[in-house]
Amino acid sequence: MGYAKERGKLEKLSVKVSGLTIYDDKSLAIITDIFEQYSHSIRILKNKNPEIFNELYQNELQKVKTLKRTLKLSEEADRQDNFIKYKDSLLVALNNAVKEIQETA
Repeated sequence: MGYAKERGKLEKLSVKVSGLTIYDDKSLAIITDIFEQYSHSIRILKNKNPEIFNELYQNELQKVKTLKRTLKLSEEADRQDNFIKYKDSLLVALNNAVKEIQETA
């Protein structure tokens, strides 16, 4: 059903996310861009096959959004920890989406 393109995107994003380790303006810009691309890809997948990807869209995406919001609202002292939680959650979501695509295709 044409999942290879989205899987390739998600795999590349996963590699980029795993390379982020410290919270700074550059890392924040990168992870924000990665989140936007992930969000777009998961919406495309959900629209192609809601039965399979709706759960990822509703659950995984919402978890990542919550941690993104937590990072944005956190105090300066907590930002590094919240950045790591956000990054890890995004990485899990990306990997789960890739796994789901591989099982579907």
